Amino acid sequence: MKDSITARLLWVDDEIELLKAHILFLQKKGYDVETVTNGYDALDRCAEQTFDLILLDENMPGISGLETLQRIKELTPTTPIVMVTKSEEENIMDQAIGSQIADYLIKPVNPTQILLTLKKNIHRREIVTEQTQTAYQQDFSKMSLLIDDATRIDDWMEVYRRLVSWELQLSETDSAMKDMLSMQKSEANRQFARFITKHYLNWIQDAQTVGRPEVMSPDIFKRRVFPLLDQGEKVFLLVIDNFRFDQWRVLMGEIADQFQIDESLYCSILPTATQYARNAIFSGLMPNIIAEMFPNLWVDEDSEEGKNLNEAPLIQTQFDRYRRKHTFTYHKVNDSAAAERLTQQLPQLAKYDLTVCVLNFIDMLSHARTESRMVRELASNEAAYRSITQSWFRHSAVGDLFRALAASDYRIVLTTDHGSIRCSSPIRVKGDKNTNTNLRYKLGKNLDYNPKEVFDITDPHQAQLPAPNLSTRYIFATGDAFFAYPNNYNYYVSYYRDTFQHGGISMEEMLIPLIELTPKRR
Repeated sequence: MKDSITARLLWVDDEIELLKAHILFLQKKGYDVETVTNGYDALDRCAEQTFDLILLDENMPGISGLETLQRIKELTPTTPIVMVTKSEEENIMDQAIGSQIADYLIKPVNPTQILLTLKKNIHRREIVTEQTQTAYQQDFSKMSLLIDDATRIDDWMEVYRRLVSWELQLSETDSAMKDMLSMQKSEANRQFARFITKHYLNWIQDAQTVGRPEVMSPDIFKRRVFPLLDQGEKVFLLVIDNFRFDQWRVLMGEIADQFQIDESLYCSILPTATQYARNAIFSGLMPNIIAEMFPNLWVDEDSEEGKNLNEAPLIQTQFDRYRRKHTFTYHKVNDSAAAERLTQQLPQLAKYDLTVCVLNFIDMLSHARTESRMVRELASNEAAYRSITQSWFRHSAVGDLFRALAASDYRIVLTTDHGSIRCSSPIRVKGDKNTNTNLRYKLGKNLDYNPKEVFDITDPHQAQLPAPNLSTRYIFATGDAFFAYPNNYNYYVSYYRDTFQHGGISMEEMLIPLIELTPKRR
């Protein structure tokens, strides 16, 4: 930090006369240092004045440093306090740390140690902002080259990982670089959409085509679940609906001390919506094959029936097709009460080889954010959306479920069916009354749109998608676009702009977490 940066310090020490050289050093660095020689005077000063940090001697006559610490915390609970002591006794350290001190220094201290603790506890955010901003500026050109040179799906996964990493780092700062990152991410999504438009149909028509993602939605069981079952593992498959990679990275910090983590990304099929992507996961089949082979398990777009009511039967069809003798049980968790019940049932569920659980909270949050002004204010941007996800995990019964899994013998496969993107750019589209309502993809026989603005599939069978009519076509929004009807256009755009939607083509929707967790206790 620059010498001109100042902060107001209180130094409490009964031998303050011996610290004049240290105080002079800090004053030359621009700090305003007040001194007192006992705890009572420290309490009086704290009652009269606000300090940016307090250096507190542990061993003083009168009231001790630890007692002074407790009483200062009552007066000014947010002021960082650094305990300074000659003692290296562990119980004193434990008491001080338990009282939530900011730092702990052992005498004799040198000026550099003191300066370091001041930077950590007073100027940390400014330093982190400055250093992170500088690092991103230096990496910006490299990122641009990565985006321009991305020719394989693995390249795009690496681009997305790097962008999310910077997004998480910059979100913890006050850096103006956030806007530059947002622009770079938008450019990446534009080029990613061109990449998908060019290659997607080849991937779907030929699973052996060069460059196809190793894992797509129908491959989850075959590639990640069945191999674990074949090794004799008890597997817990947890599918968090509408779960983005950045949200996973935040949750990862909550569970890293409990699990060994093997992180990867996989590519969702289109549309990136529950009816298609999640049914493909559970059946191991593309949507049109599900509709043809198991018409009683496929729900058409225009049906009022729930689109994900047949997931357990779809899993059974996949087990039957691969002649799997393993047993499984299926659970859908829509609230904390259901999560609590599932946690309590874990010992009994161990008799099954595979336990499948679908968690719907994040998808419900996404829809609530669209429909509720209050929730939209709470989750006003990606950082807030991640924060709510983290708070939900930390304080809900789902956190208890993970703690129970960490104490179990399960191998956990954690994934999702698709992610979502915050939409801001409306695209006009016309359709008849039978056109579906999703804002990121449309299917119908009378769609009117600008083909330059969308990825259109005029023959659904090429994408292995159901075709309710001979003239049915699918169109997909790319980047941060969303579809809006000309009727009542301004109201419609205003209502849905800046909402999180899914179904279309973006890195956030298609490149999604596929994680294997092994409890560390094993």
